[in-house]
Amino acid sequence: MVTNAQSRPQARPNPVISSVQQFWQKRGPDLIPPIIGIAVFLTVWQLVSWSGLTRLPGPLSLWTDTRTRELLLYPFYDLGGLDKGLFWQTLASLGRVAQGYTAAAVVGISVGVLVGTSPWLNKATYPIFQFLRMVAPLAWVPIALVALQQNQPAAIFVIFITAVWPILINTTEGVRQIPEDYNNVAKVLQLSRKDYYLNILFPSALPYIFTGLRIAIGLAWLAIIAAEIVMSGIVGIGFFIWDAYQQNYISEIILAVLYIGGVGLLLDRLIAFLQMKIAPLHK
Repeated sequence: MVTNAQSRPQARPNPVISSVQQFWQKRGPDLIPPIIGIAVFLTVWQLVSWSGLTRLPGPLSLWTDTRTRELLLYPFYDLGGLDKGLFWQTLASLGRVAQGYTAAAVVGISVGVLVGTSPWLNKATYPIFQFLRMVAPLAWVPIALVALQQNQPAAIFVIFITAVWPILINTTEGVRQIPEDYNNVAKVLQLSRKDYYLNILFPSALPYIFTGLRIAIGLAWLAIIAAEIVMSGIVGIGFFIWDAYQQNYISEIILAVLYIGGVGLLLDRLIAFLQMKIAPLHK
């Protein structure tokens, strides 16, 4: 005779719960420390705000402030002109960054390869490049406005002139660091210039190139924020911050800063992902 305990079907594990458990077993040791660190930071910030030591509102103001809460809940609103949600403000800034950064990557890698393969040209241009890269992004804003007469192309130029130097200099150094044995092999095999570039130069210089690209994307994102703060009347996260400051909406500034930090982190991770996918193929 079969008992009730024996005839009772075994409960099937919930696939969602199993997936969550597997995720935490794998990622938990890496996620828990930053979660605790962020929680402690936000708690200390809120306590300092409540203590009255600073006029800066605490993180809870992002929800308690009516205007900021609406920006959090409705990032896609568009009432025309400059009155847009933070999604559209950020997207406008990203569009300018994409244009300036792409131009910087093309010019920086091309000129870097040219300079890196010519010792004479490297010596001739080194002081010029080092001098120009030390100029702060904001210093280029009035020059760009005078030269281009419009905010949009001026902002893109500021991004370009800020981002091009780390790409150019790192590419040049990567080309110069190609082992001499590789160049000797290319001479022995009598490789064409195309084969030399594709099979020796670029694979060897790729780590340096991606280092420059990662540095440049951070600088480009910083540059557009600064440029938009200075240039009035254009949709963008930088102008949003300046407009909020003028109207004393400090909680909105804090929210915009969170957007800036989050987007900057995603941009850096994107370049790192591309490096992980592309660079191993050329080793």
